[in-house]
Amino acid sequence: MINMQKTYDLAANRQAVQHKVLRNTYWLLALSMVPTVFGAALGVSLHLPLGGGLMALLFLAVAFGFIWGIEKNKDSGVGVALLLGFTFFMGLMLTPLLSRILGFANGGFLIMTAFGGTAAVFATLASVATVSKRDFSGMGSWLFAGVIILLLASVANIFLHIPALAIVISVVAIAIFSAYILYDVQQIVNGGETNYIRATLALYLDVYNIFTSLLQLLGIFGGDRD
Repeated sequence: MINMQKTYDLAANRQAVQHKVLRNTYWLLALSMVPTVFGAALGVSLHLPLGGGLMALLFLAVAFGFIWGIEKNKDSGVGVALLLGFTFFMGLMLTPLLSRILGFANGGFLIMTAFGGTAAVFATLASVATVSKRDFSGMGSWLFAGVIILLLASVANIFLHIPALAIVISVVAIAIFSAYILYDVQQIVNGGETNYIRATLALYLDVYNIFTSLLQLLGIFGGDRD
C-alpha cells in the first residue's frame, strides 16, 4: 500500500512539473513576441538595409551564436535575457520581408492574415499534441534532417533567386515547423523537455518560421500592387 502511494505521489509530482514547464513556456513565448514586434517596427521605421547574401550569412552566424548562448545559460535568468535579445534580433531581421509586403496596397492585411494563420496553426497543433495519445517523438530525427535540407536550399536560393524554389521552400517550411509544434509541445507534456527556456526557444522558432513562410506565400500570391 505504501509503495502504491509513493508511485502515485511520484506520478502526481511529475505531472505537476510538466504542467509548470508548459505554463512557463507559454508565458515566456507570449513575452518573446514583444521584443520581436518592437524589433520589426524599429527595422521598418529606420529602413535598415538587412537584405542580401552576406547579410543572410551574418544573420545565421549571429542567430546560432544566440542559440548557443541560450543553451549554455538555460538554467538562469541570463538565458531569459538572451532569449529576449534573440527575439528582438529576429524581429529586426524581418525588416526586408515586412518592407516588401508593406509595399503592397494590402500589405497590412497580408501581415495580419499571416499572423492570424500562424496563431491558428499553433493553437490547433499545440492542443492536438497536448491531448493526443499518439507518440510524435519518432518524428524528431526526420524533422531535423528536413530542417538541414531546408536551410541549405534557402541559403542557395539567396544567390540563385529562383521564384519556384522560393515557393517550394516556404510550403515545405510550413509543413516541417507545423510538425515540429506537435513534436516540441509533446516533449514538454511527456516530460522529455523540462527546461522552459529551451522549450520556448524551440516553439518560438517554429512560430517564427511558419509566420515568415506564410507571409512569403501571401506576398507572392495575394500581393496587390494597385
